[in-house]
Amino acid sequence: QAQLVESGGGLVQAGGSLRLSCAASGIPWSINDMGWYRRAPGKQREAVATITRGGSTNYANFVKGRFTISRDNAKNMVYLQMNSLKPEDTADYSCNAITIFKNYWGQGTQVTVSS
Repeated sequence: QAQLVESGGGLVQAGGSLRLSCAASGIPWSINDMGWYRRAPGKQREAVATITRGGSTNYANFVKGRFTISRDNAKNMVYLQMNSLKPEDTADYSCNAITIFKNYWGQGTQVTVSS
C-alpha cells in the first residue's frame, strides 16, 4: 500500500530547530517532485518547499534562509531542516510526492513553536 509517513515534529522554543523526515513506500512509479506543505489552524494549506528529482529546490519567501529541503532518491525520503523557528511556523506539516499518475500525501506531523 502506497503511503508517506512524516516524523520529527514536536514542540520547540522560538529560535530553535527541528528536522522533519518523510518516508515514501509502496509507490509503484518513479517519484518526480517532492515537497513540504503546512496548514495552520484556520488557514489554508500553503507550500513551504519543493524539490525535484534532480535536486532543484524552491522555497516560500517566508522560509527562505531558515529552512532547507533535501531528499534521498535511493531511500525515497525527503527532509526539511527548519532553523530559527518562529511562533508563526506553528502548523501541521505534510509531505507530498508527485508521480506521473498520482499525487500522494502524508498524514502530517505537528510543529508547535512557543514564544
